Amino acid sequence: MKTDTIAAIATALTNAGIGIIRISGPEAFSVIDRIFRGKKEKPLSLAKSHTVHYGWIEENGKTIDEVMVLVLRAPHTYTRENTIEIDCHGGVLVMKKILDLVLKNGARLAEPGEFTKLAFLSGRIDLTQAEAVMDFIQSENEFARKASLNQLKGEISEKVRNLRKQILYEIAWIESALDDPEHISLEGYEIHLSEAVDYWIAELEHWLRTSENGKILKDGIKTVILGKPNVGKSSLMNLLAGEECAIVTEIAGTTRDILTEHIKLGEISLNMIDTAGIRDTDNIVEKIGIEKARQYAKEADLILYIVDSSIPFDQSDEEILTFIQDKRIIVVLNKTDLPVVLQKDLLEKKIGKKVISFSAKQGFGLKELQKEIENLFLEDRTFEDHFTIITNMRQKEALSQALESIKMVKQSVEEGMSEDFYTIDLMNGYEQLGFLIGESLGEDLVNEIFSKFCMGK
Repeated sequence: MKTDTIAAIATALTNAGIGIIRISGPEAFSVIDRIFRGKKEKPLSLAKSHTVHYGWIEENGKTIDEVMVLVLRAPHTYTRENTIEIDCHGGVLVMKKILDLVLKNGARLAEPGEFTKLAFLSGRIDLTQAEAVMDFIQSENEFARKASLNQLKGEISEKVRNLRKQILYEIAWIESALDDPEHISLEGYEIHLSEAVDYWIAELEHWLRTSENGKILKDGIKTVILGKPNVGKSSLMNLLAGEECAIVTEIAGTTRDILTEHIKLGEISLNMIDTAGIRDTDNIVEKIGIEKARQYAKEADLILYIVDSSIPFDQSDEEILTFIQDKRIIVVLNKTDLPVVLQKDLLEKKIGKKVISFSAKQGFGLKELQKEIENLFLEDRTFEDHFTIITNMRQKEALSQALESIKMVKQSVEEGMSEDFYTIDLMNGYEQLGFLIGESLGEDLVNEIFSKFCMGK
């Protein structure tokens, strides 16, 4: 680990009202004293922590910019090192000039994510919180923001540490009993351990279930609009997008290529794909579009299957349902503003799927559609201020490995094996959970994780 003083521009490298240059490390105060002139003669190295000072950044007696400087003393800082933040005017030229001056006077340029890496290595935050920092910055919907914020607050860390504490207690008990059988008995212990293991398995399985939807919700739900020609697929796309992104006509087969839009629906995001209407056709171009629609349907996280309520359910509908039966589907019974031929309750009974009455023309049914999508992907979770959900693949893998180890403990108990076998798998589970929060990581992996961060963070 490098222990020298680092610096970087912490705001976006573009013209703005304010720019921030961050300096952190043992020489942070010495650096600022060399380049800052305040209204008072007192150097900033003598200033109280968490105070703001007005003055000028100067080089060789010439003023570069008028600034405000924030002084933060260790250990009560983001990195747990002495930290200076220079608030200057937000021009790209002036920010670069101040950074260059900082580097000339004793700091070096920070690597991507190095400030957060220091916070992790100093023990101020664990790895799940560090990863949440970047996820929070990159959030594109309200779900991702809340999930990242809760990770940043330590929601996952607390749960994982509590589970590790329970596992470690059982390991210590078994080891103590094996070392001192005269005073500590393991008679009937299998029943107690079995109950504890069942609880741990339930917890880990629950977290893993959330991870399946978590990454989808964070990145956006890959949603394919499917149906026969002229049932209102493009009209639904336009309604959700809030603009005329798809051509809508009364002519069946208007959409022949694939249209995509990133759409925010309430607190979640949909990566929407409007497809060609599925039917038998001799048109070569339309056939290609229909084949693409089938392929996208196979890869979708969610299918919005559009059915026209003004015409009967026919053989084409039956064929479409056949190849999407195993997918997450919401059936949208569209055109309910017209005389209804196909009844909602009869359709639900026939296909065994949730059906939403809808009118893309009038916007009727949109709130119900949004609620149903949330129900499908959040299960028993709601958009509360406190909920734990895994959105990171590295974390998911660690949880999977921990679960596998704990299940091995259960198998050993059921097969009546020696207590020595319990401790081996319990320790594996304990270590995997430690890997999740970053307590047993190699330096190369740590560097790889933080290399993906943005500069200045």
